[in-house]
Amino acid sequence: MDLNGLNTVQKEAVCAVDGPILVVAGAGSGKTRVLTYRIANLIETHDIFPSNILAITFTNKAASEMKSRIESLVGPVSNQMWIGTFHSICVRILRRDGEKIGYGSDFVIYDTTDQKSALKSCYKELNIDEKMTPLKTYQFKISGAKNDMLTPEAYEGLYGGDFREREFIKLYKRYQAKLKQNQAMDFDDLLLKTLELFQKHPDVLQMYQNKFKFIHVDEYQDTNRAQYELVKYLSGRYHNLFVVGDGDQSIYRWRGADIRNIQEFEKDYVGAKVYKLEQNYRSSQNILSLANSVIKNNPNRRDKMLWTDAAEGDKIQYYKAYDEKDEARNVIEQIKKQIRDSGYSLSDFAILYRTNAQSRAFEDMFMLEGIQYKVLGGAKFYDRKEIKDLMAYLKLIVNHQDDVSFLRVINEPKRSLGDRTIEKIQIYASANQMSLFDACGHAVEIEGISGKALQNIQAFYKMISGLRMRLESEFVTTLYDDLIEQSGIVRAYELEKTIEADGRIDNIYEFRVVVEEFEKRSENPNLRDFLAETSLVSDQDSLNDSDDAVLLMTIHASKGLEFPVVFLVGLEDQLFPSFRSMDDEEALEEERRLCYVGITRAEKCLHVSHAKNRNHFGRYEARIPSVFLKEMDAQLMEGKDGMPEIKTYGDKKTKTISFFDIQTPKKKSNLRSAAPQRVKAPENTAEHFSGYKAGDKVTHKTFGSGMVVSMDQAKDMITIVFDAHGIKKLSASMAPLKTVD
Repeated sequence: MDLNGLNTVQKEAVCAVDGPILVVAGAGSGKTRVLTYRIANLIETHDIFPSNILAITFTNKAASEMKSRIESLVGPVSNQMWIGTFHSICVRILRRDGEKIGYGSDFVIYDTTDQKSALKSCYKELNIDEKMTPLKTYQFKISGAKNDMLTPEAYEGLYGGDFREREFIKLYKRYQAKLKQNQAMDFDDLLLKTLELFQKHPDVLQMYQNKFKFIHVDEYQDTNRAQYELVKYLSGRYHNLFVVGDGDQSIYRWRGADIRNIQEFEKDYVGAKVYKLEQNYRSSQNILSLANSVIKNNPNRRDKMLWTDAAEGDKIQYYKAYDEKDEARNVIEQIKKQIRDSGYSLSDFAILYRTNAQSRAFEDMFMLEGIQYKVLGGAKFYDRKEIKDLMAYLKLIVNHQDDVSFLRVINEPKRSLGDRTIEKIQIYASANQMSLFDACGHAVEIEGISGKALQNIQAFYKMISGLRMRLESEFVTTLYDDLIEQSGIVRAYELEKTIEADGRIDNIYEFRVVVEEFEKRSENPNLRDFLAETSLVSDQDSLNDSDDAVLLMTIHASKGLEFPVVFLVGLEDQLFPSFRSMDDEEALEEERRLCYVGITRAEKCLHVSHAKNRNHFGRYEARIPSVFLKEMDAQLMEGKDGMPEIKTYGDKKTKTISFFDIQTPKKKSNLRSAAPQRVKAPENTAEHFSGYKAGDKVTHKTFGSGMVVSMDQAKDMITIVFDAHGIKKLSASMAPLKTVD
């Protein structure tokens, strides 16, 4: 077989045959090429039957690409092999042998919608109040338990003594019983039931172990515990396991991925051979060097340095924006300039951000400039469900005849109003020639509506009517804040306790920024004009018709993609890295890996930026540059507003804080529990309390030495910049701190 197209390390990995093998494949290092050539080499050079080869991927697209590449090398043999995702492989096994654990070959697979319907039925049977515990909360929790391989019985054994868990345990048991009764499995069950089959029927396991003499797993760093166990079972006889992955690109801990699976591969498979693919075929050396300078700060990682034969390329372009609008304006300017000077097309540009809510400032700017764009991995900001819900609420406040808006929000969030109740309102409204909203004002007269349903309809009617009466006298932001509070829309998402719900809350408060900006630029701001302006913006769907468009996406959504020019934006502490990771070392390491992924999406040109101020969660506040900016090699960067000063926080010889002229951040209000109020941003607080003052050098038992930046006496909160761990917010009275002279 011709292997001349491979570099030395790739060739060594492809030609390795026996035993466990780990290929540590850096970004853009040709991992798919190595996987497919290795499989082709087994068939052509070593006469391995295709039916003895198993290849596991994470997406159907990756499996399809792998099949195509193998066939281009050795002909049409892929149909004889098992190539697919973990879930599709498990389906094939369970279709054949599932009857041994009580499932016939015609079992059905429940998708997310089916799963919700089954859970709804269980809620009803167990009298669980969905308003107290939203369905998504337990749906997410069940999936988490299954990812950890915890059956209802195993979960009860661990947590059965906790009274707070008893309701969930009952639901989990009932849900699993319902699936079994319906001869159904959800996606997580496909893995668990296959493992159950192997555990209870060793003969079945032995048959598959004999069949799959050579096993390949792509993106091994993304495997969860159940997937890890499945691979270990299947490779248990021949130990010919070939896995490809990169611990530096493990960014899915929140959905169950366990980075230890790849970090501890040699412990799990003694005698494993390890090959490191460090030569990159995607990016310029300056981009790779910048990625290396950031990721090296993660402890316990496998030493690896990306390099390329290509030229050094352009320096990384750094921009310190005044706020998010200035950041978006700079991106537009740079895109126009590079199209004019370098001949790029719109589709050559990608804007990567940490959270979906950040897309709004860029979308507004693109619309204003008439530049076509696409939002990948999510809806456009104004097309997202929660934004459409809020728009419908606002439209109903302005126009109580709007039946379409009424039907969208009458049960959003849930008000325990079923389809039959809504139908009765519609019948009454039609008979009396009035709008659905006006019919709610006569709910007591509608036959068949009483009790809790009647109370909820009357409360909804009172809320909208009350807000409508204040249309002419209140600021739009005040109406918006009160709508959020009175409707309970944020509280409903809070109760879900999922990452998706957190994102929706972020968007709700980002939409408040839109309202606030409208008020600032309007001579006579009112809700009617705001709706007219925003409707025109959200209706510009033609901007998304062409393939030649700038791409906007989260960094998570960009994994596996590459672009000539990348803008990595919003590099600010508590945004990227996220505020949830600031006090969690493992989470901070994953955020750093996410930054590494974002940098390595760029092929020729990389722009990085942050804002000194940002409208965030409905507050205009000063921002602190990201700790990841501090870690970037300044020699690789240039920018018209000056280079980032890469110095250590709290230098031992001085008391100067030298990184980006740090300003004390305004404290974020508790937006999760109450709507934001129209109040002045708090002033810098430098009061001396709990024995500390701004500028003091301190040491912490866990985080080491650092410097006090600011304090909030009311919240007993002290903000410290630690030399080795960046910014932390701690309790001033409780934190284990010592002052250093």
